[in-house]
Amino acid sequence: MSVRPLRVGNASGFYGDRFAAMREMLDGGELDVLTGDYLAELTMLILGRDRLKDPARGYARTFLRQLEECLGGALERGVRIVTNAGGLNPAGLAERVRALAAELGVPARVAHVEGDDLVARAGELGLGAPIAANAYLGAWGIAACLREGADIVVTGRVTDASLVVGPAAAHFGWGPQEHDALAGAVVAGHVIECGTQATGGNYPFFADLQRDGHDLTRPGFPIAEILPDGSSVITKHPGTGGAVTVGTVTAQLVYEIAGPRYPGPDVTARLDTVRLEQQGPDRVRISGVRGEAPPPGLKVVCNGMTGFANEMTVVLTGLDVEAKAALVETQLRSALAGREPAHLSFRLTGHGDPDAETQQGAGRHLRIVARDTDPRKVGRAFSATAVELALATCPGFHATSPPGDARPDGLSIHVASVPADLVPHVAVLPDGTRLDIAPASVTRPLAELPAPAPPPPPPAGPTRSVPLGLLFGARSGDKGHDANVGVWAADDAAWSWLVHRLTVREFGRLLPETARLPVTRHVLPNLRAVNFVVEGLLAPGAGVNPRPDPQAKGLAEWLRGRRVEIPEVMVP
Repeated sequence: MSVRPLRVGNASGFYGDRFAAMREMLDGGELDVLTGDYLAELTMLILGRDRLKDPARGYARTFLRQLEECLGGALERGVRIVTNAGGLNPAGLAERVRALAAELGVPARVAHVEGDDLVARAGELGLGAPIAANAYLGAWGIAACLREGADIVVTGRVTDASLVVGPAAAHFGWGPQEHDALAGAVVAGHVIECGTQATGGNYPFFADLQRDGHDLTRPGFPIAEILPDGSSVITKHPGTGGAVTVGTVTAQLVYEIAGPRYPGPDVTARLDTVRLEQQGPDRVRISGVRGEAPPPGLKVVCNGMTGFANEMTVVLTGLDVEAKAALVETQLRSALAGREPAHLSFRLTGHGDPDAETQQGAGRHLRIVARDTDPRKVGRAFSATAVELALATCPGFHATSPPGDARPDGLSIHVASVPADLVPHVAVLPDGTRLDIAPASVTRPLAELPAPAPPPPPPAGPTRSVPLGLLFGARSGDKGHDANVGVWAADDAAWSWLVHRLTVREFGRLLPETARLPVTRHVLPNLRAVNFVVEGLLAPGAGVNPRPDPQAKGLAEWLRGRRVEIPEVMVP
């Protein structure tokens, strides 16, 4: 069993991330393992469409192009590569990697993990008829491939953190019952899985980092130095941009989670036990993480196409904008009589001022979106009908684009749970041997933890109305139909205010769009954070919901911009 730290870097947080990151990470300093996370719920739909066009596709093709210029260097340095770029076709991508290695004349040992793809069994499992249905596998298939000497491991849909947990388990010889160590690696994996979000990217206090001398022009990608007990240090290569601070790590920790129990196929990590410590410049230690047996079921995400869509955006300027929008809607619905799409929405955005100094400032956008299962109802004829109104409608009418064709509509998401023993988990080793990976033998159903004792209430006295973001950081994102907003405080005084004042009711007051929906608040005292899960805000899914921010990435910044009453003694 090895006792030295394992240095795991990440070079991709999504399909479309910085192309040069793989080379930057390999050239920038010492690594043992380089991971690449290419998958998200929306990505699985994109890959599903690719597979419908060509059954040989269904994987992240960017990875191959990156590897073409990096494979030789990785093998020379002894860096092993673990990636979920296999998407819906890990076997196909693994074969392409072998062919690439042969073309380059390098002896790469390639393995892959499969079994997550349930689309052929969707009906028998009660999952409907999606174009993609994938269970979230764990880390043991990856670990088995690495133990058998793989240089490159390609997976399909595993949990994002498994890309880190698998190498750590193989390196340190952990077993399935070592829940605390596994949970520590899950937390490290969660921190680095989104790439530069851990090193200053998307950080709410980015201006503070800049004032402290950190260059955010091109943040470096993160590294987790994992220790034998599962604790870790988050860092980055020397001389790269960005910063690793308790704040940047906290921001990523509260991103797209739910409650204090963070479930996975191998372990449930207790996020309420996480402790962070700044050990030095760009070094944050994560310790104290406790783990529990995983739940008995595996998360399954099913993606489907809801039909076809088209849209037109019309600019309305000056006075009576609401009345102008109403006229456009009346005229367009009349013109489409008998062939109106099943779903036709009109959304007025912006806050134009008729007395603005510029014409752009005086305008607002009317976004018209049409959806139907029949592409003819939302094709070029639809958008042409909208443009035909130009000389017969409200004054100043103009569109932002010419008529366009229908496009396949985006994502409908159904999240389910399937018993783990119904999902195959197979490690296909470098020599072609197929090794079945058993599901967790000990499981524990998820249950809510009792609410922790709150700190003393904030001081009484005069208050001042200030933006919430003056004192508090926040980050938000999507989880299927739901939105997640994590909010944290930098010190104990602010934490006292946060936990007592930012209740579910106050959250709904500040963000009226959420007030009609079920909202759950979870408290994480060690991180001085609260996490809000807003159910249904993103329904029916990130690809098709009508919000201008369909993945809720800006929801946290809207919250931070809202004004609240803060005790004057706390205001900077």
